[in-house]
Amino acid sequence: MRENLEQKRFQKNPIKGTRFTIAISSAKGGVGKSTFATNLAIALKKVSCKVGLLDADIYGPSLPKLFSIKNKPESDGQNLIPILKYGIQCMSIGFLTDEQTPMIWRGPMVTSAIKTFTQKVAWKDLDFIIVDMPPGTGDTQLTFSQEISMDGVIIISTPQEIALQDVKRGIKMFDKLKVNIIGLVDNMSYFIGDDGKKYPIFGEGGVKKTAEEFNKEFLGEIPINPDVGKQGDMGMPIVESKPDNEISKIFIRLAEKVKLTYL
Repeated sequence: MRENLEQKRFQKNPIKGTRFTIAISSAKGGVGKSTFATNLAIALKKVSCKVGLLDADIYGPSLPKLFSIKNKPESDGQNLIPILKYGIQCMSIGFLTDEQTPMIWRGPMVTSAIKTFTQKVAWKDLDFIIVDMPPGTGDTQLTFSQEISMDGVIIISTPQEIALQDVKRGIKMFDKLKVNIIGLVDNMSYFIGDDGKKYPIFGEGGVKKTAEEFNKEFLGEIPINPDVGKQGDMGMPIVESKPDNEISKIFIRLAEKVKLTYL
């Protein structure tokens, strides 16, 4: 497995300063993809990996808020220097603009920004760079898939059919572009009430069924927990702020699986 992964890297351009590039995608907005990406990055750090986090959502960057980063990156004259937070090397278009500035850019400008983040950032000695992909199947996804050595993608969805429709398009896109899909995650899959009962608010079993339909691995469920959103809004992701929380333990187990697969 590892030998095959190493061979594939030389077919495209790896991001300099990194070993493996893992994308987090959903093809659908509002399913918790950015929150997942930040917590997985921290979980990988906690299992002794050197990690970077690239916020590739040019139109709606979330990393500045989720990591509470307000300063702008410095430059060494040739490359941007990632901002270090929680032991993670970070980069986002949101570091370079005001929080409420809309990015009214056409496709070529988005592609140019992505190339800057993958070619003109001084990432250093990373085992993994986690890429938080934007929704959809557009320019950003094509740029990464066709020009960057992407070693795998984890696809996030909630269980309801309206989300899964876009997820299925995303699966077909990555398959067509020959990007390895590590597996699917059922996010916000259910809520445990005060009565101890399990409530599948967005439906049940849809993500697992989709994984089976497309012959992909089902990586598990992440239940709804108010602390996840609360900690994200505070800029302190739950895996960092509450490592003993059950949600944090789910991310740690997933990080261990990713580490075992690639390292």
